[in-house]
Amino acid sequence: MTSVDGTSEQLRLLPWTTPDGRPCYLSAASDHSRLSLLADDMEAAQLDSAEQVLAGAKAVLADPKAGERAVRFALTRATESLGDTLRIAVSRGGRLPG
Repeated sequence: MTSVDGTSEQLRLLPWTTPDGRPCYLSAASDHSRLSLLADDMEAAQLDSAEQVLAGAKAVLADPKAGERAVRFALTRATESLGDTLRIAVSRGGRLPG
């Protein structure tokens, strides 16, 4: 994307969506803006959460006595975490130098 002054500017996919589920983007000249740093922190928290969800899902799947409710909960959280992780991968991939 080219800005008004003719410089090249990329939009960053943010690690959250609008209330109706649409993606949010940031147009910032610096990776160190307040919103960029907030997005970095949010991505780190989402990745930490994904690690915990993965460990919990593995434990549920390893438990032959786990009921349907536990499996459904683990799968629900795993799909949420996978969605967050994929959004982070797309965002970071989009910021790699061409």
